Amino acid sequence: MKPIPSLLLLFSIIVPLFANPIDIGSRRELFVDDYLIQELQDDIALRLNHPIPREIVITHDAPWEGTGSGYHSIFKDGDRYRMYYKALHVDFSEGELNAAVHPRFTCYAESDDGIHWRKPSLGLHAFNGSTENNITISDETFGELKPDGAHPAIFKDSNPRAPVSTRYKAILRSHEPNGLVVLKSADGLAWSPMFDSPILHEKGAFDSQNLAFWDPMIQQYRAYWRAFTGGDAKNPEWNPKGNRTIRTGLSQDLQNWEQIQDLSFADTVPQQLYTNGVHPYHRAPHFKIGFPKRYIERENGASMKSLPDPENRAIRYAAHPRYGLALSEALFMSSRDGYHFKRWNEAFLRPGPERPGTWHYGAPSLAWGLIETPSALPGAAKEISLYALEDYWHGDGSALRRYTLRLDGFVSASAKWAGGRLLTKPLIFSGDRLELNFATSASGKVRVEIQDLQGKALPGFSLEDCPAHFGDSVDKTIVWRNRPGLSKLAGKPVQILFELKDADLYSFRFQ
Repeated sequence: MKPIPSLLLLFSIIVPLFANPIDIGSRRELFVDDYLIQELQDDIALRLNHPIPREIVITHDAPWEGTGSGYHSIFKDGDRYRMYYKALHVDFSEGELNAAVHPRFTCYAESDDGIHWRKPSLGLHAFNGSTENNITISDETFGELKPDGAHPAIFKDSNPRAPVSTRYKAILRSHEPNGLVVLKSADGLAWSPMFDSPILHEKGAFDSQNLAFWDPMIQQYRAYWRAFTGGDAKNPEWNPKGNRTIRTGLSQDLQNWEQIQDLSFADTVPQQLYTNGVHPYHRAPHFKIGFPKRYIERENGASMKSLPDPENRAIRYAAHPRYGLALSEALFMSSRDGYHFKRWNEAFLRPGPERPGTWHYGAPSLAWGLIETPSALPGAAKEISLYALEDYWHGDGSALRRYTLRLDGFVSASAKWAGGRLLTKPLIFSGDRLELNFATSASGKVRVEIQDLQGKALPGFSLEDCPAHFGDSVDKTIVWRNRPGLSKLAGKPVQILFELKDADLYSFRFQ
């Protein structure tokens, strides 16, 4: 361990004595931020991890779908998985962008495993005289409401007070007036208006996937939508002098909203953000995680001209330069209060290897929602499946590719061969055992020490009492020699020292 100057040593002893311990109870804590971290020592740092590409799970090439299909919502519902998405075709044959080849729809697909998806024939809405399709919402007028089927976000409401008739909610952009339309459904297939007028009227731009969900931590609804900053408030639809950003608010009923404000980030670097993809992380719902799509326009130089699909790029450029020069990628961000986010400016999901259908406007764009799916490795733990768009504005229809990530694997406290240590702030926990999600090399290790607030190891719980733990597990129980349980320490302020060597630590939880 690096030597600490005497003044700093005194500071490290005094500050914990006056700090209010953070009560984490038995909740799972991730290292997606530094909220619980007091000190990183030696060769250890927080590292953003990246999902692994898998197979194409669905292609939107039906006559009522097309190249502009996207804005997917995906979630597990009982024994099946549900997927909703916009169905849209974009045509450039006349030298201009034509997004009115057919009406705008919201379509539905389902799966038994989150990997193999089917488009059921719903028989609800006619296309070219037939109801043999998977259209669940048509771009039609519901009374005075004019929802835009090309901007859907759909969720199953976990509010325990929500009536069965409103178990599923759809948030769609309003054609006119500006705002969001809320639809309700008992089965997630047949929809009707929840209110007779749009919500959040004139509070944003909304030309993106705007979403809402029930937050069990505060027992209220949260919404996240697209907006502009630094421009003319009378023209929220578009402001070239503004910055694309994300706005949020709270509601008890999805109709009346308060505490509306733009998200703030730990850094001050301005980023152009389209979608947001925010939702509670299911394994640790006190975290709101998001996957905003970053939009950037690059110059039309040699690198741009060497990217895939130059012919399609030229066609899009002729309709508007930004359609040919804009690129996008997915970021990762997290928050504990839903307003202030730790955003990683390094891309979470890059456009990837240069190949047809990639490195262009709109892709990769992550779907809203993630689910647990079996690993392709027999006997391995489940993993997270995420889904990203490609082939946008290409060919006969866009496609959705599955990606996988380790459970809790967004960010890790990562130590190289030389090793390092992570010391938490003062904590209070409940339970009698400590469970870690970690991975080491065959020669790596993880050890844990439990300290008092003066930094002194508690008897029986020092690093020397903790045998080296190694392996790759999402739920390994840490043991100390002759100290199998932690119940005597529960409810008392302590600090946790993690020692890592050639290892990654993703999360921890007392139980």
